[in-house]
Amino acid sequence: MMRLYKLHHRLSPISSSCCCLVHPFSLGNARFPSSTLRSFGHLRTHSTNLFKPAMSASRFNRLVPVNSALAEDGSAAGNGSANASLTFAEDDDESVIGVKYRVPPPEIRDIVDAPPLPALSFSPLRDKILFMKRRSLPPLAELARPEEKLAGLRIDGKCNTRSRMSFYTGIGIHSLMPDGSLGPETEVRGLPDGAKINFVTWSNDGKHLAFSVRFEEEESSSSKLRVWVADVETGMARPLFQSPDIYLNAVFDNYVWVDNSTLLVCTIPLSRGDPPKKPLVPSGPKIQSNEQKTIVQVRTFQDLLKDEYDEDLFDYYATSQLVLASLDGKVKEVGSPAIYTSLDPSPDEKYILISSIHRPYSFIVPCGRFPKKVDLWTADGNFVRELCDLPLAEDIPIASNSVRNGMRSLNWRADKPSTLYWAETQDGGDAKVEVSPRDIVYTQPAEPQEGEEPEILHKLDLRYGGISWCDDSLALVYESWYKTRRTRTWVISPGSKDVSPRILFDRSSEDVYSDPGSPMLRRTSTGNYVIAKLRKENDDAAYLLLNGNGATPQGDIPFLDLFDINTGSKERIWESDKEKYYESVVALLSDQKEGDIHINDLKILTSKESKTENTQYYIQSWPDKKLCQITDFPHPYPQLASLQKEMIRYERKDGVQLTATLYLPPGYDPSKDGPLPCLVWSYPGEFKSKDAAGQVRGSPNEFAGIGPTSALLWLARRHETILSIFAIYSFLYVEQLVASAEAAVEEVIRRGVAHPNKIAVGGHSYGAFMTANLLAHAPHLFCCGIARSGAYNRTLTPFGFQNEDRTLWEATNTYVEMSPFMSANRIKKPILLIHGEEDNNPGTLTMQVYGFPHPPMSYAILDSPLRLLDRKAEPVTHFFLDAYHKSLPLFAYLLVGHIHMMQSDRFFNALKGHGALCRLVILPFESHGYSARESIMHVLWETDRWLQKHCVSNTSEVSADIGESKDGEGKEVTDSENKAVAASGGGGAELADDIESGQFHSKPRSLMW
Repeated sequence: MMRLYKLHHRLSPISSSCCCLVHPFSLGNARFPSSTLRSFGHLRTHSTNLFKPAMSASRFNRLVPVNSALAEDGSAAGNGSANASLTFAEDDDESVIGVKYRVPPPEIRDIVDAPPLPALSFSPLRDKILFMKRRSLPPLAELARPEEKLAGLRIDGKCNTRSRMSFYTGIGIHSLMPDGSLGPETEVRGLPDGAKINFVTWSNDGKHLAFSVRFEEEESSSSKLRVWVADVETGMARPLFQSPDIYLNAVFDNYVWVDNSTLLVCTIPLSRGDPPKKPLVPSGPKIQSNEQKTIVQVRTFQDLLKDEYDEDLFDYYATSQLVLASLDGKVKEVGSPAIYTSLDPSPDEKYILISSIHRPYSFIVPCGRFPKKVDLWTADGNFVRELCDLPLAEDIPIASNSVRNGMRSLNWRADKPSTLYWAETQDGGDAKVEVSPRDIVYTQPAEPQEGEEPEILHKLDLRYGGISWCDDSLALVYESWYKTRRTRTWVISPGSKDVSPRILFDRSSEDVYSDPGSPMLRRTSTGNYVIAKLRKENDDAAYLLLNGNGATPQGDIPFLDLFDINTGSKERIWESDKEKYYESVVALLSDQKEGDIHINDLKILTSKESKTENTQYYIQSWPDKKLCQITDFPHPYPQLASLQKEMIRYERKDGVQLTATLYLPPGYDPSKDGPLPCLVWSYPGEFKSKDAAGQVRGSPNEFAGIGPTSALLWLARRHETILSIFAIYSFLYVEQLVASAEAAVEEVIRRGVAHPNKIAVGGHSYGAFMTANLLAHAPHLFCCGIARSGAYNRTLTPFGFQNEDRTLWEATNTYVEMSPFMSANRIKKPILLIHGEEDNNPGTLTMQVYGFPHPPMSYAILDSPLRLLDRKAEPVTHFFLDAYHKSLPLFAYLLVGHIHMMQSDRFFNALKGHGALCRLVILPFESHGYSARESIMHVLWETDRWLQKHCVSNTSEVSADIGESKDGEGKEVTDSENKAVAASGGGGAELADDIESGQFHSKPRSLMW
């Protein structure tokens, strides 16, 4: 139940293999139930579905608990000019290594430097749209600013916010006219020159905007953030606080509209002095102890607290003073300074849920597992009662679906004025414990009568996943179990104890063909979102609107169904075009009135795109289904407007049907031009069954979005590109990985579009891990490889990785045999390793490497979407809500795997020690994904150079050394050369444990993002 109205994006993109520009939108001051599933979407102006993640679960199952962790997030902020202080080398003198940043050829550079399109946000009443203007790719100087690495976070001490945070440069307001067209732009004005705008929020009545402002000061550093407000009708903006000494503390939650004229703001305490100074001499040694013999297994988190000084520094930057500020200038401090992590007003605006963390801290887990306290306050700042005070959670088991013990997912019912609900585990949080029920959902009024105990709402045998509320007669409760991929949706009647719960859907989350869709939500007058009910003429039945991807063997065909929840009957009232276009339902717009919606008053926001036409947005109205186009975005890279895209199907030798997307350059004709050099960019995907592995995910008609380091950039260089998932459906990781790659290579050779001796392979993160394994175990397929931000030695992450939740000591062979580091002597094909020097991904961590010159150590930007920071919505798959503003403490480590530079450095040395042709590029200041223009351009130069030298110009037979690689050196390394590797490894980006629940299975629409 978070407010879908706060937008912010960061430079560090999420881990993925390839990427596309994404421009999201928000729907005003929305409050979603914790179980909200893809009922609203981001407005994608350059997006694509290059491939679906392995866990393409039903949107009914794409839920995370209230306290689940999110990616360090943000978004790659567009494209543009570089920092003028750095020198780029235009020459291609290959003898000069690591001296200057390089730039790729113009045909690639021009696409990356295309101006970014704005992000969009609808007003709560759907009568206005914000166009939030974005700047180009940031210069490296911004990433080079000092940052404090504390408790899993990276903090910009100068601004007192998360480091590397991008911004908007301006806001334009357009009225949405009755005919669907946009009125003239009203620019938000009155801002200081060079203002950097973040955290844009609508007031509940849509009359005002609130946002933070900072600007450049001396020495290229930004000022602290101030809160500003703007009148939507006039566009005039002004500071919220008259005093120039009140600054925003944006390390965790920052501010929330309490009502239409009042904000509750986390400010830097006025009494705060200078930051603590690190003592020259420590007070004692650093000691960790387990004298009680407690079993504590944790993933390899990054940026943790190290000593007492770090604890004091964390307190210094994270502590806030809450202030109630009215638009008329009244200011009131409430409560004592503390580390407040979330502020959550009740639907009737009478109460506020205040979450905070406190000591004792930990040196082995991030701040999301620190002791957590949740209090109930009145809206005017008076303490009511303590709801819970959870202890330090260092011992959450590493098994999937393990969670924190005690109250979790504590939220407001969206359909009630001020009623709380939450879940409590019955298995102690340990997924390995067999118990029934496993979770119990409770509910209670904000201020219960004396002696009134919480009421049991529902009992679950799987892991609780959230609730979609409608009214006292209807709510949908979600549960799932990752190991079996089982997901269930229950129908309950919250206000009728005599009505028994019943199962609505019981299915496998991997079976995308059976996905029934998720219920669309309508906005209430209080700004919350509940399940929308529709009625038809002369029909007493109430229907739900199910919005689905519509996966089929021919690709996704999104749909909208009228669903009778009592009989189970369905009527399809809208479906995407199947021939040329890919359309999807983004949001319900006919929700201004209370009560059920008549079918003739239905109004939806849809998107429409094709292989060659950029995504545009339309309003479609019933009963005549009239379409009104509201955007007209230009093609972002007209030089590739006629690229060829095809979804191809082929069979693996074990009978598994696989799908990949084949991209060919504009004007290419294989019969005339012959086979091309080919780049296979992929990511391993884990499935529980052969049938699930063979299902088609994605649409052949989606627009080919190209991000700053996308493999599709090489279409401009006349390379063929394949984007795919290499399916793994059992424990035979290496065997099936090689089989998937063989099938893909054989298919493109059969088609005559790929030269058999000029096929390169590449990937990012787990895709880099895949690339190294393929060069070790399938050298007959590829002429060279490109591995970005990868982990190559799984013994360095001994308490699990990806979806492997056994420890190194429980599955030693799996860890060793899956690690390409252990097969470094088998890799004879050229491999380019690229890694960010400041990678904080728990699966790929990089330690400082000395001796490297600081200039070009390159970085690949996965152009991740801007994230909507919605205060109450959970991350919804199709539209990247960085749900749970209250989960912001997690940003820095979830979806931030463990892939330190140490992994690439040690792998490079192992390769070099065996005479392999290899190159390691370390990118200063970059993290798991790459952000700065200098870094991105250099990554593209390095990649292009590698492909030109070892792929395009390759004249040797790729399989010439296959016998030596397979029969000779493998036996020197291991006596299990022909033994299948047992592993559960697989789909999804490198994830750390959810700080609260130990799970995070909601995946983005495409791992390429």
